[in-house]
Amino acid sequence: MSGELTHLDEHGRASMVDVGSKDPMRREAIAEGFFCAAAETLDMVESGDMPKGEALAVARIAGIQAAKRCESLIPLCHQLPLDSVAIDFSRTDPQRIKVTATVSTTAKTGVEMEALTAVSIAALTLWDMTKAVDKKLRIEGITLVSKQKTPV
Repeated sequence: MSGELTHLDEHGRASMVDVGSKDPMRREAIAEGFFCAAAETLDMVESGDMPKGEALAVARIAGIQAAKRCESLIPLCHQLPLDSVAIDFSRTDPQRIKVTATVSTTAKTGVEMEALTAVSIAALTLWDMTKAVDKKLRIEGITLVSKQKTPV
């Protein structure tokens, strides 16, 4: 770890980083994770044939909502005006669906936590939507794929 710890005040207590002097930038973050279940379960998810309804549609909305509420869930996150949140699902093999969140803003700080939160909640929503038909569910590999910023 290099540099100063910016989330600690002069007394070593957790505090929110002051971004007031930073210039607004166009910022984007992409995160991904994997929802794992039996192939038959994922077939049902993709066809929209789950007992609780269309799992992918519900998970997409949950992921978007989670990104918009990140500052309420993670104590030191800044409240950000999000420009866009996109949640995508792709079947990477018979027992895995990749969940990808792309989040953007024009602000003084980045949207990495919003993207990671969106993936996490979308995957947890898939779990909730499928737990009645599959008892061996897993969520794996939630990670930040990329982040970028450009001047406005």
